[in-house]
Amino acid sequence: MVKLMVMPEESDTTTARCVFVIDGKQVVRAMIYYPFTTGRNMNEILRLIRALQTADQHGVETGANWQPGDKVILYPPLTQDSAQDRVEDTSAGCKDWYFCEKYLD
Repeated sequence: MVKLMVMPEESDTTTARCVFVIDGKQVVRAMIYYPFTTGRNMNEILRLIRALQTADQHGVETGANWQPGDKVILYPPLTQDSAQDRVEDTSAGCKDWYFCEKYLD
């Protein structure tokens, strides 16, 4: 069965273009919608896949426009003790106890 995706409030004959990023466990990780009149950006799609893989592999977050080799964002600490440890860790580049960035090894 073929299903077409129609953009809301658009012509019923114009389909939308959507990129689905599905991981190895069959989980949809991202969807990027493009209007019919606009082409897809393959560099952005590859960047998104690399960012998802990095986040999964290292347990980190990637910021806007992140590229491999850029700093990553560490998850916030869950306890007061781990927050204090993080502030004292000079390798983590913390702006405050809840926001720290670092380069991956």
